[in-house]
Amino acid sequence: MTLAPETTDLKVQLQLDGDWFPVCELARLLPGRGVAALLPDGRQAALFRDRAGRLYAVDNRDPFGGAAVLSRGLTGTHQGRPFVASPLLKQRFDLETGQCLDDESVRIATYEVRAA
Repeated sequence: MTLAPETTDLKVQLQLDGDWFPVCELARLLPGRGVAALLPDGRQAALFRDRAGRLYAVDNRDPFGGAAVLSRGLTGTHQGRPFVASPLLKQRFDLETGQCLDDESVRIATYEVRAA
């Protein structure tokens, strides 16, 4: 069953330290666009929803440039894997694992995410 986001009051939640933390309304996540969320410890998460409705959350900080910009990156797929490309130097990060697709030595944090 697919729910139209404009007719629900679902919240996107991240799992932090074993608890679910609400970060935004599901309706704020448009497919192909990211949203940045400030976490209680001062970090930022970049949240994404794909066209199939799957949710992803990764660290918003680009490890190459140091700026918190991944929520502004372009999303796509590579060999069936969803990714976000940094708007700075265009490195791609797997949205499920955080692995950089362009440099195997780099990985960003990922978060367990759900709509509830």
